[in-house]
Amino acid sequence: MKQPAEQTAVTEEKVQSPALKNMKDLVKKFKRNKPAVVGFYFIVILLLIAIIVTVLDRMFGVIVTPHHPNDINLIDRFTGPTAEYWFGTDHMGRDIFARIIYGMIYTLGIGFASVIMGALVGVPLGIVAGYYGGRIDNIIMRIVDVLLAFPGILLALAIVSILGGSLVNVTIAVAIYSIPGFARIVRGSTLATKKLEYIDAIRALGASDFRIIFRHILPNVLSPIIVNATLYIATAILTAAGLSFLGMGAQPPLPEWGAMLNDGRSFLRDAGHIALFPGLAILTVVLAFNIFGDGLRDALDPKLKN
Repeated sequence: MKQPAEQTAVTEEKVQSPALKNMKDLVKKFKRNKPAVVGFYFIVILLLIAIIVTVLDRMFGVIVTPHHPNDINLIDRFTGPTAEYWFGTDHMGRDIFARIIYGMIYTLGIGFASVIMGALVGVPLGIVAGYYGGRIDNIIMRIVDVLLAFPGILLALAIVSILGGSLVNVTIAVAIYSIPGFARIVRGSTLATKKLEYIDAIRALGASDFRIIFRHILPNVLSPIIVNATLYIATAILTAAGLSFLGMGAQPPLPEWGAMLNDGRSFLRDAGHIALFPGLAILTVVLAFNIFGDGLRDALDPKLKN
């Protein structure tokens, strides 16, 4: 006989989820990974800079860089790095340093927004498929297999070709591209978690499927979600930059880093700095996310605990 919801909730307090334990140990283990900590702080600093610069520009009209990112100065075009133009100027005389700073919000925004959108769809699909199994699992995973049959960049390219080139459409394309990865990872974690004894004990207490999924299954699959979300952001940034490089992402004059690479493609021999600095920016950010994601994985993986 099922117990009332109030009695079930009280009794469940005695059956604690493993995901709610040892958080301090996880933080300590992550802090011991110095490269991961450096990557984390680097990402936080970039996010703060991007948000502050964007807010000051959009709300107060304040430009924090020596030059406006879209100001054209044909007299100073193709100028190399100088005291006035730290990263030089492009073929239209625009300050590359200013464009990298103001383009940061677009590059990081696409990465975070697309992964969040992909997780909001992929995580529920993975949990439902893993928890209920049977026909539901087969239907969901076959759809996921169809999406996985296409290489990621080609899938995103096909979606953008249908929707049209813009930042919003690139974000949607990269989000769809990340859904299968989240669904498969969460499904595997759900299959392992639902077999644990404490899940059987909670079900025996009369807890509903909804309560089990959101109170106990979801907290236990958060670790792989967080780790893979961090790594997917790096992939999303690369994919979005690749689409913009092909002319199907950010449209002029937006200072998105992939589009800036495309601007410098024709001047690699005579003015290589036009493509060099946006390329270094993409490399640094992606590397920071990968190092941070590896540190999270080491801290959250029970097999690597001392």
